[in-house]
Amino acid sequence: MEGPGILVRASGPLRGSVTLQGAKNSVLKLLAATTLAQGTTTLHDVPEISDVGWMSDLLVAMGATVERPGAGTLVVHMPADLVPEPPYELAARMRASIVVLGPLVARHGWARMALPGGDDFGTRPIDLHLRALEQLGVTITVVDGVVEARAPRGLVGAPIALDFPSVGATENALMAAVLARGTTVIDNAAREPEIADLAAFLNRMGGRIVGAGSPTIRIEGVDELSPADHTLIPDRIEAATFLAAVAIAGGEITLCGARPDHMELLTHKLGQMGLRTSPCSEGLWAYAPGRLAAVDVSTLPYPGVATDYKPLLVAMLAVASGTGIVTENIFSSGRFRYIDELGRMGADIRTEGHHAVISGVERLRGAVVTAPDIRAGAALVVAGLRADGETLVTGAHHIDRGYEGLVDKLAALGADISRV
Repeated sequence: MEGPGILVRASGPLRGSVTLQGAKNSVLKLLAATTLAQGTTTLHDVPEISDVGWMSDLLVAMGATVERPGAGTLVVHMPADLVPEPPYELAARMRASIVVLGPLVARHGWARMALPGGDDFGTRPIDLHLRALEQLGVTITVVDGVVEARAPRGLVGAPIALDFPSVGATENALMAAVLARGTTVIDNAAREPEIADLAAFLNRMGGRIVGAGSPTIRIEGVDELSPADHTLIPDRIEAATFLAAVAIAGGEITLCGARPDHMELLTHKLGQMGLRTSPCSEGLWAYAPGRLAAVDVSTLPYPGVATDYKPLLVAMLAVASGTGIVTENIFSSGRFRYIDELGRMGADIRTEGHHAVISGVERLRGAVVTAPDIRAGAALVVAGLRADGETLVTGAHHIDRGYEGLVDKLAALGADISRV
């Protein structure tokens, strides 16, 4: 077995409420943005997940101080003399580390770091990041897996047209442009809620950004930024995980703190499958009246169905009535690697390039499976809620990268689940 495991047994209907953590895909970029200003920043609703720990370690290695004075709160003390060269082993560990490149070169005039790593589901080139920074006057060299960025005279605002609405490239350009001289306009920008969250944080720091969350973002550069306090948006991928859990196991749950406006197309698709959802005063209510019906789904940039939802949708379709096709339009077909693991559980799935054809079965069967990445690992866990016998999901350290207390939260809803 690789790392800790999660043991799941078939559960009856889930019932109760669960409070969502702050968005994992937001906090890592907010931590990168703290490098833009000297002083103390406080972030609230920060999940205690290993990716936050790794990004904190990266900041500390460059000279910052990071503290957790209480649950959900992270305090970052950023010095004036930050060294904009994170250690190779830390930068190479996680994909999100690349987003420190833009803010570091914007504030310090140079930065050097290893090409990033992260989840293993195919290549995700950073060319869009580097080209966006070059438009702002940054000179980029890449030698032996190390990126060096230099702008000794500072950055200059410019039009940036992204070939693809990449979330990371939009974030890198946004954080660099906020300290550039003049105006930057990012066209074909990513529209994810996490982009708007980052822009809101930068504006609290003194930035002048409009249009975040739309395809065109306009940034008026400022001379300097100041630290700020900020509360994260809720994690819409965690919300989708619990929606998948109740869809598979049945029952009725409330997602406290959820933002239904961040998940409109997802809840529409789940509605077509038979899952009932409704905004409520606490967040989002969900009810699964019985076995769901199959649908076809395609991943697309926001506001389309997120690629992070896909493993969860495949798990739901594996036990739905009928046949559904899931098409991956964002990343390479390597992000279907978890399907073999679902196959061990009796799922009837075949892949054809970027498509997965899922013929639903009444119930899955317990098996020993391995989590290949964060979201696929969570999908295997919730699939175990409708599997006869025991399902052991190994490699749970991947799940810990993105979820705080997933096992405890599912158990509180009535799932038969434990860490081993």
